[in-house]
Amino acid sequence: MRDLPVLAAFLIVTVGGGLLIGFVTRPGAWYAGLAKPRFNPPNWIFAPAWTLLYILIAVAGARTFARGANFGFGLWVAQLALNFAWSPVFFRLHRPGWALAVVAALLAVIVAFVVQSWQADTVSALLFVPYACWVAFAALLNASIVTLNK
Repeated sequence: MRDLPVLAAFLIVTVGGGLLIGFVTRPGAWYAGLAKPRFNPPNWIFAPAWTLLYILIAVAGARTFARGANFGFGLWVAQLALNFAWSPVFFRLHRPGWALAVVAALLAVIVAFVVQSWQADTVSALLFVPYACWVAFAALLNASIVTLNK
């Protein structure tokens, strides 16, 4: 990436925004009281996993922006908006069912970004593959929480 100020801006918005949302929507007593599936990871894993994923997301966004891919960049913006919406819906509004709809839409947009970017910028597409895997796992976890807490 030749344009370091662009990359820096994407890192600040993506990593900074993600960490800020994570901080203000930390799981509390409500989440601790929910029934969770056996495969629920320990809470400490989420911050480092998301930090790494946000770095990958930022790099892909900067690359997409730099190449002027309007549709691809629109998908990138949409996934970030959905990503940032999930935690407030789940942890603040206490609406796991609504959050499941958000995470399903998020996964669809991530996959669309990968497909759309594959030919023009395989690197950006590949940067989203671990993100897609993690969000697919998050969707399964979210669905399990919805089911266990009916």
